[in-house]
Amino acid sequence: MATALLGILFSTITVNAQDEDKSKRPSPPAMVRMTTTSGARIQIDYSQPSLKGRIMGKDVEPKKGQVWRAGANEATVFDVNKNVTVEGKALAAGKYALFMINNGSDWTIIFNKKFNQWGAYEHKASDDALRVKVKAVTRTPAVERLTYLISKEGKVSLLWGTTDVSFTVK
Repeated sequence: MATALLGILFSTITVNAQDEDKSKRPSPPAMVRMTTTSGARIQIDYSQPSLKGRIMGKDVEPKKGQVWRAGANEATVFDVNKNVTVEGKALAAGKYALFMINNGSDWTIIFNKKFNQWGAYEHKASDDALRVKVKAVTRTPAVERLTYLISKEGKVSLLWGTTDVSFTVK
């Protein structure tokens, strides 16, 4: 009896430990960090979904007009170490959930104060610190796995499929 109980306990601990290994998720974690020429350190922590033959906006997020976590799994976290401007609008130093809304060629970038959340399911506009609008562009070749890039000049880009959504942080 005691041996069986220990066996069950050990297998439960093993399964839970495996569940915590985020690198084994279908959309694994990723991080990009850059200190810009203006001295701002920008870090983005996100999960990288792959298209796997699916069509963005039809078979997989982001669905048009809906708030999206700008990645997979937990909300994407945008962290900046000093006060900055995003597309010319003020954003205080800190951590934010980075959400986006696909409105076709126009996208809304959202910096939400509640950064520690799963997806965008609990997004409340009242918690938004900043919203800016940008134009998405089409690029080739297509990018299979969602990727963020940050340039030294402060250009932050989300690349996925043939979509490039970029905004400037100064």
